[in-house]
Amino acid sequence: MESAGEMVYVVDDDARVREALSALLRANGKNVLAFGSGAEFLEAPREDAAACLILDMRMPGLGGLEVQKLMASDLPIPVIFITGRGDIPSTVLAMKGGALDFLTKPICEDELMRAVDTALAKAHVLRREAADRAALRTRYETLTPREQELLPLLARGLLNKQAAGILGITEYTVQVHRGHIMKKMQADSFAMLVKQASRLQLDVSTEESSDA
Repeated sequence: MESAGEMVYVVDDDARVREALSALLRANGKNVLAFGSGAEFLEAPREDAAACLILDMRMPGLGGLEVQKLMASDLPIPVIFITGRGDIPSTVLAMKGGALDFLTKPICEDELMRAVDTALAKAHVLRREAADRAALRTRYETLTPREQELLPLLARGLLNKQAAGILGITEYTVQVHRGHIMKKMQADSFAMLVKQASRLQLDVSTEESSDA
């Protein structure tokens, strides 16, 4: 049975390798899309699924490392590099770029399937994290401009009085805004609100002391 909601991309300029890997993956219940070049893969629409990429290190045109760099701005897809030759410097660069594994041809079936299963499990985690970040950003965007100004001040640990002084508003107004922020951000506690501000990468650093 094929794994619903999952996709394995195979990119290799050798048609025999592509076909062999695709057949093996399908025999193990995986959905597969194969491409003969890095450019072809990058230009193709991405499936809305947890995915991993089996990527040949050395190909005409765009090599594997170049494809990996060009993918970096998209939703991360775990990469399993394959190569016909051991190349330690390339392996190091691939791993620094976030590659999950590095397999040498001829590829052992068990090693490949273990790597693919690990990569897909990581892909599910990455998708959940991306969805959580998007939902958090959506909640943040419901805040008024003043509430967006106030949130990082509160997350720094400033007292209501201190935040009011910085923003030029009354302490009571800060209290009202604070309640609205907690509700809109769906924060069950102030500690959760601080964590949310950190995840949103708001500037919560300060040299001021919260007891000042």
